[in-house]
Amino acid sequence: MRARHTVAGAAVALLGSVLVASAPAGAQQPQQAAVAAQADIVVAVAGDICGDSCAQTASLVTAMNPAAVLIPGDLAYEDGTLDEFNGDYDATWGAFKDKTYPVPGNHEYHTSGAAGYFDYFNGAGQSTGRAGERGKGYYSFNLGDWHIVALNSNISMTAGSTQEQWLRADLAANTKPCTAAYLHHPLYTRGSHSPSTATRPLWQALYDHKADLLFAGHDHNYVRYAPMKPDGTLDNTNGLREILVGTGGRGLYGFTNSSVNVQASNDNTHGVLKMTLSPTGYRADFVPIEGRTYTDTVSGTCHKAAQTPDFSLSASPAAVNVQPGASVTSTVSVGSLGGFSTPVTLGVSGLPAGVTGTFAANPVTPGSSSGLTLSASASAAPGTYALTVTGNAGGVTKTVSLTLTVGGTGPGVVFSDDFETSKGWTVNPNGTDQATSGRWERGDPESTSSSGAKQLGTTTSGVNCLVTGRLAGSNANSYDIDGGVTSVQSPAIALPSGTLRLTLRYNFVYSGSSSDYFRVKIVGSTTTTVVSRTASGGDIDGTWTSVTFDLSGHAGQNVRILVEAADAGGSSLAEGQVDDVKIERL
Repeated sequence: MRARHTVAGAAVALLGSVLVASAPAGAQQPQQAAVAAQADIVVAVAGDICGDSCAQTASLVTAMNPAAVLIPGDLAYEDGTLDEFNGDYDATWGAFKDKTYPVPGNHEYHTSGAAGYFDYFNGAGQSTGRAGERGKGYYSFNLGDWHIVALNSNISMTAGSTQEQWLRADLAANTKPCTAAYLHHPLYTRGSHSPSTATRPLWQALYDHKADLLFAGHDHNYVRYAPMKPDGTLDNTNGLREILVGTGGRGLYGFTNSSVNVQASNDNTHGVLKMTLSPTGYRADFVPIEGRTYTDTVSGTCHKAAQTPDFSLSASPAAVNVQPGASVTSTVSVGSLGGFSTPVTLGVSGLPAGVTGTFAANPVTPGSSSGLTLSASASAAPGTYALTVTGNAGGVTKTVSLTLTVGGTGPGVVFSDDFETSKGWTVNPNGTDQATSGRWERGDPESTSSSGAKQLGTTTSGVNCLVTGRLAGSNANSYDIDGGVTSVQSPAIALPSGTLRLTLRYNFVYSGSSSDYFRVKIVGSTTTTVVSRTASGGDIDGTWTSVTFDLSGHAGQNVRILVEAADAGGSSLAEGQVDDVKIERL
């Protein structure tokens, strides 16, 4: 059994005289080779490659000697099999494999799960590598002052999808002044393929975070667009410029459709886009194969680099409700404008007597966030209070308003935990657990496979969740529950009167036993079981499951949430995860 690990964003840092790869804590990344550092970084871009002319376009890349090669899909025709990748593609563009950052196209998915594509770039059967995590295929990395995002337009891109949420989190954490992204299917095109409108949510996320460039393929021609909003409106100030480069070697497509804001286009020339990336902008040159004459050049300044360095401050939600004896959290986000990187020191004022405010992280690096937990004592006076959250850095001060209601009779969050910070859950609260491994912990889970996905390497929000042994290890049984029960319990939660609702997400998987179990209980003056799952034999793959439960029967009580999971069947596999626990007054 092979453990499969999660791929989060990758990073590349400039250290001394080489450009080297690094990854955030707890994250895997595509393998990356060191390349010589330079003030301006050359990157080659082309998709839809092999192809009768892929040897000719490969010679252009050789002449460019780029630091990185970005290839937006449809790389080895006709079906993206491993044999096809090991054929014409490897004989030509394979020369740049150690500095290629691929994304898959629709032809890669002619082979189930794009297996040939992932096997070629990651290694046969490997879950991670140059192509990102198998099954996801999206990742990010840095080149000098540029943040580069590789996206997979063959899987869900809807607003709220795993990929779209990952993209927004990745862009929010980015502190680089310049951003480029690439995928296979273009939102705007003049060729025979229709516009891929399903990509619009990713466009929107890129636009919202002031990304500069988006490369695409799919139509076998070249089109350069003016900077636009996702709806196609011209926006020369903050717009995203799409450059379609489907000219890597496959037969060309003629133009059949009209399109908005086209600045340059050609449908009879194979070639490669040479991108010269500076710390504040870019120059794009379309370089044709030998014997062709069409060229195109455009330059631009990065949106954030054009701004005066500054930071932004926001709080979400901006209005919170807490009951006496309970706590509530609002997320304070610090954004970077114009490359602002000075750590921001946070504070909160206007707190009423009996209420304290604690930041999970302080100071905060621009591009990240901190949870502000407001805790009300049992004697806190009911009322509505106007709080002010302040950020200070480099002589710059920002404020944002936050409304706090203590003991309100209206709707509000009584308790919530996304496990990004510690809120005092206790492992083995009764001192009776028997589990020898796979005990509950708060952390970033690694993905484990055993005849399918078991422990999920994803969370339902953020990075962390409650998980029974977050590591994957060398096989699926390395960190699963062994030896009996493991339990974890929340801090005491003071429930108000009224109608109350508990929501949470969980994953429980098992293999080889009908005795293993997973339970969630509410422990107050009485004990209520919210979730009870018992292994029914066989092999169950992991999936996040949503639970909604009416807690009104415990109104007015002090309660705790108790989660139990057990390996009760000898030689078996059992894993559990919990995320996004919330109690609300309706």
